[in-house]
Amino acid sequence: MPAKIRLQRHGRKRYAYYHIVIADSRAPRDGSNIERIGSYNPNTNPATIELDFDKAIDWLAKGAQPTDTVRAILSYKGVMYKKHLLGGVAKGAFTAEEAETKFDAWVTEKANKVQAKKDGLVVNSETSRKAQLEAETKKNTERLNAIAKRNAEAVAAARAAAAPAPAPVVEEVAEEAAPEETEG
Repeated sequence: MPAKIRLQRHGRKRYAYYHIVIADSRAPRDGSNIERIGSYNPNTNPATIELDFDKAIDWLAKGAQPTDTVRAILSYKGVMYKKHLLGGVAKGAFTAEEAETKFDAWVTEKANKVQAKKDGLVVNSETSRKAQLEAETKKNTERLNAIAKRNAEAVAAARAAAAPAPAPVVEEVAEEAAPEETEG
């Protein structure tokens, strides 16, 4: 029975998460499986991967073949590197203690990279939030200034309309009245 390490889809439409399972290669994707060894959630940043490390190494040693995506996940978590180191120990290239030391160094380096990415995401989100707040504040002050200018113009126009208009200066011309002739 050829075993595969592959993903089994779960979750709702457009929001999938996956179980990492050991399954018969002839079984359907979401069909029966032999064993569940972890989960993978690509919806978070960085993606959340929970994996039973020892079971994954055990199944790889038994000959289970990972799919391309699962191989990338296993490499990311260090399972493939650990399998490589165990192969070197079996061949006598180095001792188990040396392999464990190399693997521990790799794990700490990987943890530092992941933590740096998380910190970078936090800093980027804070920076973008501050920039957005500054732009919003600037836009609001521009709007307030425009409204104040419009209101000032409207008040000046209203005052001009309400103020009594100065009476037009009319020069009185003294008319000489001609004596009217009266008849009779």
